[in-house]
Amino acid sequence: MVGAMQVIPVIDLKDGEVVLAAGGDRSRYRPVHPQSLICEASEPIAVVEAFLNLHAFATFYIADLDAIEARGSHRREILKLAETFPDLTFWIDDGGPAVAIPSRGNLRPVVGTESQSQAFDLSGSSAILSLDFKHQRALGDPGWLTSAGYWPDTVIAMTLDKVGGHGGPDLALLSELQIRHSNRRFVAAGGVRNRDDLRRLAGIGVRAALVASALHNGALTGPDLENL
Repeated sequence: MVGAMQVIPVIDLKDGEVVLAAGGDRSRYRPVHPQSLICEASEPIAVVEAFLNLHAFATFYIADLDAIEARGSHRREILKLAETFPDLTFWIDDGGPAVAIPSRGNLRPVVGTESQSQAFDLSGSSAILSLDFKHQRALGDPGWLTSAGYWPDTVIAMTLDKVGGHGGPDLALLSELQIRHSNRRFVAAGGVRNRDDLRRLAGIGVRAALVASALHNGALTGPDLENL
């Protein structure tokens, strides 16, 4: 926790390694090492350990980019992480519906709308919904936005073109969602640069954020996470 803000580190998996986002353009994602200031390797277990050396995070978000793009899977690596760190919770987005990775043990499925051709009911489930946006446009079936009754309790607002960028989170979008659906717990994703961005999110009522670049580049330090 950072004050009332939960920071959830992001692990993007591509070709067997953890990669660092670049403006949401997945073709430009490259292994975190040697880009990262905190990681000495790009292997998933090593990256989780590096994050834990920075702060006692309890929850991690994993995007299996190969599975999302239907060109492979990191299921074995994900299950190994769950086994190696049984006290951590991993949110898993592999591009499939919630049944692809059912909630079991310390794994929770994320349903990303960019990968879904049709909206379906997630209310009351343990799944997490990721409402995906790119260039101010909602991705996937537009029914996801018009059928809020389908939403589970936790909803990620993922602005893909801001992921790995330096423009800050989409405060307008997040504020609108928070006001219109105050009974949901929203998680900001994309563009968080530093502790000031986290304060801005808290100021509009958003109490959780997915973060990667700011942790890797040192903009968010261990003392920041403890003292903000």
